[in-house]
Amino acid sequence: MSLPAHYLATATALLEKACAQNAPVLKQLGPVIGESLAKGGMLHLFGSGHSEIISREIIGRAGGLMCITGISDPTGGFIENLAGYGTKLAERYDRQYGLLPGETIIVISNSGKNSSPIEVALYAKARGLHVVGLTCVEMSRTAATVHPGGKNLHAIADYVLDNCGVPGDAITPVADDVMAGPTSTLIGATLLNLLSLELIAWLKAGGHPLPILRSQNLPGAIEYNRELAKKYRGRLSRQVA
Repeated sequence: MSLPAHYLATATALLEKACAQNAPVLKQLGPVIGESLAKGGMLHLFGSGHSEIISREIIGRAGGLMCITGISDPTGGFIENLAGYGTKLAERYDRQYGLLPGETIIVISNSGKNSSPIEVALYAKARGLHVVGLTCVEMSRTAATVHPGGKNLHAIADYVLDNCGVPGDAITPVADDVMAGPTSTLIGATLLNLLSLELIAWLKAGGHPLPILRSQNLPGAIEYNRELAKKYRGRLSRQVA
């Protein structure tokens, strides 16, 4: 089997496994997050380093919910293991956009061991938010945390979404002890989109408004999105066009 074929087959199997395994948690999160959104609340995300790409998947995304926002790390994860840095990121974000009791934050870390994601999760919990950890549980259980508290992300989170990946993320062997083809972005982004649809389904079933962004490439969409954003003025980390 060629390397691309191996990756496609293995990644597809892992994706199907992750979708099935996480379905009960996604269903459970529908009312937990939905009730907050129905009251005008926000869903927050944080991912350090490459995990920030996953968080951006559903922030300000056409076809997704307007009421989703995220904490950014201007260092791109370069100092994610500097003690106290994640707390400072969360504090600054809280002052500017608000982390309010009863809302939910999804913290993304494939290894679950780095300090910044753990500090953001702990800060949010102290503020009364529900914390969802999106991680590779197999890796997180074996990788020693660098956080002084001694716990990995999956042990701190109130809810865990497991990307069902492998330690090191890559799944395709290319040489002795050399692996390529990571899966955390592919699967993580899919799980977040499934969660978004679960929230939309919950809101729709309850007769609540559906604050769904339209593609700005469609006629009238920019004006529509701007009107939609007025409800969330001051709380969106990514502004609409």
